[in-house]
Amino acid sequence: MEQQSEGRSGRRGRDRGAARASGPAEIKPQPRRSFQPVAVVSDDELEAIHETSITILAELGMDFLHEDAKAMLKQAGAEVDANSDCVRFPRGMVDDYLGKAPKEFTLHARNPARNLQIGGDHVAFCSVASAPNSADRDGGRRPGNHKDYQNFIRLGQSLEAVHLWGGYPVEPADIHASIRHLDAIFDMLILSDKALHAYSLGKDRNLDALELVRIGRGIDHDTLDREPSVFTIINSSSPLKLDNPMLEGIIQMSRRNQPVVLTPFTLAGAMAPVTVVGAVAQQNAEALAGLVFSQIVRPGAPFVYGGFTSNVDMKSGAPAFGTPEYMKSALMGGQLARRYNLPYRSSNTNAANTLDAQAAYESVFSLWGAIMGGVNLLMHGAGWMEGGLHASFEKMVLDADLLGMVADFLRPTVVNQDELALDAIREVASRAPGVPRHYLDSPHTQARYRNAFFAPMVSDWRNYETWREAGSPDAYDRTNALYKQKLEHYTPPPLDPAIREELEAFVAKRKAEGGVATDF
Repeated sequence: MEQQSEGRSGRRGRDRGAARASGPAEIKPQPRRSFQPVAVVSDDELEAIHETSITILAELGMDFLHEDAKAMLKQAGAEVDANSDCVRFPRGMVDDYLGKAPKEFTLHARNPARNLQIGGDHVAFCSVASAPNSADRDGGRRPGNHKDYQNFIRLGQSLEAVHLWGGYPVEPADIHASIRHLDAIFDMLILSDKALHAYSLGKDRNLDALELVRIGRGIDHDTLDREPSVFTIINSSSPLKLDNPMLEGIIQMSRRNQPVVLTPFTLAGAMAPVTVVGAVAQQNAEALAGLVFSQIVRPGAPFVYGGFTSNVDMKSGAPAFGTPEYMKSALMGGQLARRYNLPYRSSNTNAANTLDAQAAYESVFSLWGAIMGGVNLLMHGAGWMEGGLHASFEKMVLDADLLGMVADFLRPTVVNQDELALDAIREVASRAPGVPRHYLDSPHTQARYRNAFFAPMVSDWRNYETWREAGSPDAYDRTNALYKQKLEHYTPPPLDPAIREELEAFVAKRKAEGGVATDF
């Protein structure tokens, strides 16, 4: 295994970063699903999808554009075409690798209080990621830049509903591509103490990210190899292809026991069959091929089954999100992930261009398909707009409110004598004539009113007259003011000065070496 120098943080021990990264006084427990996910197809129908995927891999195969990857697959028993990049998986080969990846694992953050369980009934919400543009009401839509990138990190750090980073909220495109990953990951580690993601865009970027995260956590290499600390999204190039940087990412990340989230980008009618079931069958084939390869690299390496199947607008060819088809595919993806005993990734998406009704209802539809499908890792949870083409400051706040409502909905419903409130009903019902019969002044209400219901940041429940007197603020007005307030009151999380010094030294060293090549 190639490793960069262990550095001072490894020698000082793994707990050094944890001791001072206490963060906020209170961090709410990670949401957990208290009900069974919804099954959108029968068990027999699910098996038909699985068998179709196995047939695709056995008869048609999948292109692997990486010579070492093809050699590893051939050695493991796959059929590698000598005249092309096509790799076929004999029937039974996928079954040989199912069950090797863990059903659940801990993703470690710089602040141990922000560690996350990925899998089971746990749910983790990521921020928006990978948008090329950013937007707010004041500055409009603009190319991604370093200042906006840093402010998205500050805002997401301040939002309780954002549990981790799913990538760069917006691309800091004013930093040269050869060193962009160094500044971006450095910013994530000093401006936030939440778990993070690294892009798989070439071996050197993977190695740099692993080393930065290791230093940021204050751990040695052996501990990093035991404790998943950074994940990567691997997108197959649908239909049925994995390219060189994606495969290199699987190799580098799985080799170090870091989670791979294999997510085919299958749009029904364009990169996949026009039927939802056909598109999901292709999605499943691509995901299973990635699973097999990751387990060949390192048996037991964490792997997350990713679903991102939606449809295109057949009139324009533009991707559509938050559609009924997207919801159905999210539910089916969750069923398949459970069949394979793998954690499940889905997304909160929409195709709206501004903060309007479309943005809200498409997000609710996509979010509900993911949640009811049993999602464990929700990508693009807060801030995604325009089909992923821009990240919105206001939408991040609005989505954080929505995610908070979902987290509250996921809490178990307790039925006991106290919750049934029979004594309170008796007390109000037995009041003397002339005494108002309501529960506002009931002791049962007064003892609970602060925590009785979810308190959203954005919703405005004033009556119409009071709302008019306040200037008739809409959701855009409120979220614009809220995101600015969050940035104004942002406080960076604690970080050991020695860790920051070592991070700075590593970044400076890699920049002096020229960073990474910008071609693959």
